[in-house]
Amino acid sequence: MREFSGKWAIVITALLWSTSGLSIKFLDWHPIIIAGGRSFFAAVFMIAVRLLFGSGGGAPLRRTLKTPAFWGAGLSYSATMLLFVVANKLSSSANVILLQYSAPVWTAILAWIIIKEKPKPEHWGGMALVFAGFFVFFKDALGNGTLSGDTLAVASGVAFAASSVFLRMMQDGNPADGLICAHIISALFCIPFIILYPPQPEMLNLKSALTILYMGFVQIGAASLLYSYGMKKISAMSAMLIFPIEPILNPIWVLLVMNEIPPLQAIAGGAIIIFAVFATNVVGIIRERRGE
Repeated sequence: MREFSGKWAIVITALLWSTSGLSIKFLDWHPIIIAGGRSFFAAVFMIAVRLLFGSGGGAPLRRTLKTPAFWGAGLSYSATMLLFVVANKLSSSANVILLQYSAPVWTAILAWIIIKEKPKPEHWGGMALVFAGFFVFFKDALGNGTLSGDTLAVASGVAFAASSVFLRMMQDGNPADGLICAHIISALFCIPFIILYPPQPEMLNLKSALTILYMGFVQIGAASLLYSYGMKKISAMSAMLIFPIEPILNPIWVLLVMNEIPPLQAIAGGAIIIFAVFATNVVGIIRERRGE
């Protein structure tokens, strides 16, 4: 039952995350303001939940604040969100989410460097396939103005990988605190941009208000709580086999609502990346069950 509830938490997290690309398209604001605005409401939501229900059995907050993992998770996940939103404004949602989804392979590399978990042979094989996917993505991107967005999407994937490593280091505490820190950093980073690039009056309407509230409270706020809960219940391998729901659904929502059709090279490159992640994790689970 414990593992079952954890898997469902990750499934719902992936479903909520998958609506980000479509939600961002509804807002004509500066991308940093979008990222900071949704993080502000996410932080308010998560802090309210923490005050009402406590830390969930994790370490006291004053002790958590002194740990490098807390600040590492906060800074890296904040970078993930900011880079993701900007990339969505510069490139298609399909490109961004599929390039970011290379994160599990980057996780293997960063875990080796930060917490001395040496990658297994399947991780190196997965990395080779991911770079093949990158080649397909970038081959035609140099002349069509999407290279900058795709590059930021890759950087977002690396930052996401780093945040997963730091959150893993917080498993004995309360990973949600690291995510709250990330949302606060993102909201503070947004303040100068609100002054320099304030949304015009015609951009402040009911649609934009409902969109930013949905993104803050539900799409990223509730998802952050579910993510931190799920990662305490199931292994990272199990979670990574569920997360492909996000890159599969993200461009579908945009296609259905806004008719944004991803180019063939994006589909091909994304397919290679998703196959690499699936294969890497499946081989890892088989090895784990064999006790290797």
